[in-house]
Amino acid sequence: MKVQPSRVAVLLCLLLCLAARSAFAQDEGELTAKKRLFPGIGPGLRAVKRGADGRTYVLASPSPGLVIFDKQGNRLLVIAETAAAPDAKSNNAAIRFGEDCDVDPDGRIYVADRGVNAIQVLSSDGRLQRSIPVPAPISVAALGEGEVAVTTLSEPHLVIVFDKSGREAREFGDPEQISVREDLNRFLNTGQLIADAQGHLYYGFAYMPEPTVRQYDRNGYGAGPDVQYLAVEAAPAAQAIRREIVRQEKRQKSPSFKRVLTGVGIDRANGEIWMAVGDNLLHFDKDGNRRASYQIYTPEGARLEANTIWIEPDRMIIGGDPIGVYEFDRPGKKTTP
Repeated sequence: MKVQPSRVAVLLCLLLCLAARSAFAQDEGELTAKKRLFPGIGPGLRAVKRGADGRTYVLASPSPGLVIFDKQGNRLLVIAETAAAPDAKSNNAAIRFGEDCDVDPDGRIYVADRGVNAIQVLSSDGRLQRSIPVPAPISVAALGEGEVAVTTLSEPHLVIVFDKSGREAREFGDPEQISVREDLNRFLNTGQLIADAQGHLYYGFAYMPEPTVRQYDRNGYGAGPDVQYLAVEAAPAAQAIRREIVRQEKRQKSPSFKRVLTGVGIDRANGEIWMAVGDNLLHFDKDGNRRASYQIYTPEGARLEANTIWIEPDRMIIGGDPIGVYEFDRPGKKTTP
């Protein structure tokens, strides 16, 4: 029997789709944490960062504040949050309410302090070096050479960069047009910043209907394609968010949305991107191709909705509010025989 060319093409297409689906399915599954880190820290968790010296910096607001641990996990320093005004002579009164933190290769600590509308720059021993006025800072990323990138709720651009003296050096990033209402649109463009070892900056849109991470170089030029989660299974949630945007546009009230992209992690060596969308962890390569999707759990089997992700060659540190901070084996890590 002679097979029509069109039928052959259809059969080939089906076989290729099935093969691709089968290959991708190998990277779908569940990840269970090995153990909990830093017991006692959980409620109010904002960020977990690691310094070049191996220290771990954990921010939980309003309590216990910024906690610094050594390589072995021993607590070295606590910078408690306080209602008192920051004082350059004090090493424990530098934060009012921390939203985010980062640390540069020289050990300087940067805290987005929404309580005093400033970026607090601290020495490695926790003393306040300077305070950079920024209205409603949300996220912060150290770029090296004393520069720090900041995102806020109120500025016209997505990112502002300050130099080592605390002066504004540049701003960049145009908000996406998601809503016709100006205040609502700016809120929906709120994002999370993270930098890699080469000074590239990644901006994760927290409320975009389609989870999105944008890549910049340190000067604000595009460093790669937007990385988006556009899978078929994500479409109903995105459509529901767009309907809610239209509904809130008609209300003349303050915007109120649940975060879509809850956390972002970057492999600082190769630019691979990890997104948290609730308790789903999505892995993309540097070109934006999705490589894997996982549901993540604590060792006790509880679902972990992540808001902070730190990626290392052989492990991942993932945390959520209020469930705490956990260590995971990194999928596909190389093991030494």
